[in-house]
Amino acid sequence: MLGGCAHRPNNAQLGTGVGAVAGGFLGDALFGSTLGTVGGAAAGALIGNQMGQNSDGNHRGHRRHR
Repeated sequence: MLGGCAHRPNNAQLGTGVGAVAGGFLGDALFGSTLGTVGGAAAGALIGNQMGQNSDGNHRGHRRHR
């Protein structure tokens, strides 16, 4: 059941989570309502996901040398 959690999350997934949390806090602080919190979380998730996708796209095709 937890097999889907066994992989390392990519930047888009991390960005979605971090953006949702940050957006929720910001929406609550600015609007002080449930709607502001939920709206902020949704907006933050979308922005964070897009930023993560852009970051993932920048790393494709590049090998890391150790």
